[in-house]
Amino acid sequence: MKIGELAKLAGCTVEVVRFYESERILPPPQRQENGYRFYQNDHLQRLAFVRRCRDLDMSLKDIARLLEFADDPQSRCDEVNTLVDEQIQKVQIKLNEIKTLQTQLKNLRRQCNGETLECRILQELSHALVKA
Repeated sequence: MKIGELAKLAGCTVEVVRFYESERILPPPQRQENGYRFYQNDHLQRLAFVRRCRDLDMSLKDIARLLEFADDPQSRCDEVNTLVDEQIQKVQIKLNEIKTLQTQLKNLRRQCNGETLECRILQELSHALVKA
């Protein structure tokens, strides 16, 4: 299949496919005589794997490492588990940050008195800018 077909089937853009190729996440495709890239089903499967990892907010470095394990069926899952455990910790940190953000927004929202001229939300946000 051509790059556009691959991208469409994988639910991404041609630019994303090229980016993953440049990062060596996807192996280089075969070239036809006319110079067009020709992708196999293996490329689609690998791209789907990468997209699923990205959906889980994994870094390209971690994805590359996971692909190394996937390419070596003799490897042990210990390091895969470690990578996933680290990702779980990162997600927990993000959740905590989002909860803090939610609390800040709720506190800000409670300051509204209904008058734009004396809007406490706008004053608080303006005051925060002056502090920075």
